Amino acid sequence: MTIRPIHTEAEYQAALAQIDSLWDAPDASEAADQLELLSMLVEVYEKQHYPIDAPDPIDFLNYVMETRGLARKDLEPYIGPRGRVSDILNRVRPLTLDMIRRLASGLDLPASVLIQDYPLRREAA
Repeated sequence: MTIRPIHTEAEYQAALAQIDSLWDAPDASEAADQLELLSMLVEVYEKQHYPIDAPDPIDFLNYVMETRGLARKDLEPYIGPRGRVSDILNRVRPLTLDMIRRLASGLDLPASVLIQDYPLRREAA
């Protein structure tokens, strides 16, 4: 089998089918090497043609809280007092750089996601 860069959707679909057929290849075999190379080529193609935007920082925090079983109180060491946590999660105030740093190091979260811009709730006039 000749492995080449993926340029078209048809080549992409063929590579996915080939990956599927090689999925159970034994370690350190020629088939395993082909699987690894095809996977890298597919990753490059997908990054170019199907980019995934970073999630909204507040939606991401809510997801982390839900999946880790955290309550708002658990964010206080990283964000501040209860009222500030509420303001952040309700989009009244933005995350500050210090909050992002504490969340990233304390909860092992990617700062690159938390630093993204996100909409704030507008105050009633």
